[in-house]
Amino acid sequence: MGLPHSELADRILGGWTGRIAGNMLGKPVERGDHWTPERIDRYLRLTDALPLTDYLPPPPAAGAEGFELRPEWPQCVRGRIHGSCRDDDVDYSILGLHLLETRGFAFTTEQVGEHWLLRLPYLQTFTAERTAYRNLANGLKPPLTATYDNPHQELIGALIRADVYGWTSPGDPRRAASLARRDAVLSHTGNGVYGAMWAAALIAAAFTASGPREALEAALERIPASSRLARAVRHAAALHDTGLAWEDALAELGAEYNRLGWIHTVPNAAVLTAGLLYGEGDFTRTIALTVRGGLDTDSNGATAGSVAGVLCGARRIPPQWSEPLQDRVRSAVFGFDGVRIGELAERTLRLATLTG
Repeated sequence: MGLPHSELADRILGGWTGRIAGNMLGKPVERGDHWTPERIDRYLRLTDALPLTDYLPPPPAAGAEGFELRPEWPQCVRGRIHGSCRDDDVDYSILGLHLLETRGFAFTTEQVGEHWLLRLPYLQTFTAERTAYRNLANGLKPPLTATYDNPHQELIGALIRADVYGWTSPGDPRRAASLARRDAVLSHTGNGVYGAMWAAALIAAAFTASGPREALEAALERIPASSRLARAVRHAAALHDTGLAWEDALAELGAEYNRLGWIHTVPNAAVLTAGLLYGEGDFTRTIALTVRGGLDTDSNGATAGSVAGVLCGARRIPPQWSEPLQDRVRSAVFGFDGVRIGELAERTLRLATLTG
C-alpha cells in the first residue's frame, strides 16, 4: 500500500472521526420527504448559517414554523454537542469492527446474523435490518433473511454498514467490496448489496487515491456497470464534468432518481457522489454539500465524512468538527457505549495492519 504506519493510523482515525461528525451534522434534518435541499437551505439562511462551515445551528426562538428538527437536535447542534449522539450509522461500524475482531476476515453471513442477535437491540434496527433480524429470530437462514417478507431490499441500510470493511482493507477496494457483500446479503439484494460494495470499495480506495474522483472510479469497478447504482454514480460524475453548478446538478439528479424514495440506495449514492466531487477533497465542503443535498442526510453525511476523513486524515479535519465530539461515542451495541473514538481507530488499525 505504501503508507507509513503513522499516516495509516491518521487516515483511519480520520475515517472514524469523519463518519461520526458527518452523521451528527445530518442528524437534525434526517427526514428526506420533509427536509428537501430547498428547505434545508431556507433553514440555514434563517439561522445565518450559509455557507455551512460548522454543525447546524439550533432553531431560533421565533420564526421557525415548518422547520422542526428531529427530537435529538439538542444533542447534535452547534454549541450543545458533548460527545456523539447514538445512531445506527455509527452502531453498525462498531458492530462490524467487533465482528472482525471475534470472527476474523473469514466470517460468514450466518455469523453476521448471530452477531446482530447477540449485540444489537432489535428496536435499534430499521427497515431491511429489522426485517432480517425478525427473520433470524424466527429461525430463517441467509439468503431467506433478506428476501422473506422484506420490501426494503434495496434501501440504504447495507451501505451504512460498509465502512469498516474499507478501513480494514486500505488500498484494496476489491477485498473491501467482497467483505461488504458477505455482510450485506443478510438483509439486502440487488442495488442494496451493490451500495455496500461500492461504499466499502470507495473508502478502501481513498487511502491511496489522489482525490475523490480517483476513489469513485475505483469503487465503480467493483459493482456491475449496468446496475442502476453504477448508472447513477456515472450520471453524477458526468454532470460534474460539464461544469454544471452543484445546485443544478443536484436538481437534475433528484428529478431522475428521487422517485425511488428518500432512503433508497440509488438516489442517496447520487447525492453522495455529487458531494464528494463538488467538495473537491475539502472536508468541510464535502460534508456540508452532502448534507445540504437532502434525502438520508445523517447516513450520507456519515459516509461522505468517512471518505473525506480518510482522504485528508484526522490531523486535517478542522477542530470545529472533532473537538465537540470529545473523543466519545454513544452506542447501542452492547459493551461499547461511551467508547473512545481513538480506541475504535486503534482497534481498526490493528486489523488493517494484520491484513494490509
